[in-house]
Amino acid sequence: MTTPWILGLTGGIGSGKSAAAEHFSTLGIHTVDADQVARWVVEPGRPALEQIAHRFGVDILLPDGRLDRPALRARIFSAPDERRWLEQLLHPLIRQETIRMLGEATSPYAILVSPLLIESGQIQMTQRVLVIDAPEALQLERAIRRDQASEAQIRAIIAAQLARDERLRQADDVIVNNDGLAHLNEQVERLHRFYLTLQGGKHA
Repeated sequence: MTTPWILGLTGGIGSGKSAAAEHFSTLGIHTVDADQVARWVVEPGRPALEQIAHRFGVDILLPDGRLDRPALRARIFSAPDERRWLEQLLHPLIRQETIRMLGEATSPYAILVSPLLIESGQIQMTQRVLVIDAPEALQLERAIRRDQASEAQIRAIIAAQLARDERLRQADDVIVNNDGLAHLNEQVERLHRFYLTLQGGKHA
């Protein structure tokens, strides 16, 4: 059996990357979500959580033993050394777990879904990159509705993410998601048919 090649799927907040990934999944494609992996490595019982509690104290945990994410974010936000320590602990674990999960794929290609695919260096794990793109006004509208957040909060997230032009420059394929779910799904299916013809993510 040939090893599945890896497609990196990314896009800014509110672009619709999760909806696209979901549709690829219904087409039988193995998908791994980097955000879910990042949450999983700090679940109770995982070694990383013990080290975090040891470093920051048990008040970084919720009463049920799970990580208090807002508290941790607040602690590292203004402390670059602590943030670096946390990244050095978590990034190798996330990478290792992501590779393991992608390795379980039996579909012709597998997808790594990550909002920080390019910035985090996860792009190096992929053979091809698909960017889900949307006009900024639409990103704002969707993200505000979905996250019940203010426009200022969403604008701050957009500003902190990779510039749209740079993301598009790294893309092998782009889906412009500006016309509802049916249109998005059609474009996913069109690319899926194309991807099935590729060897290692490239033209044979």
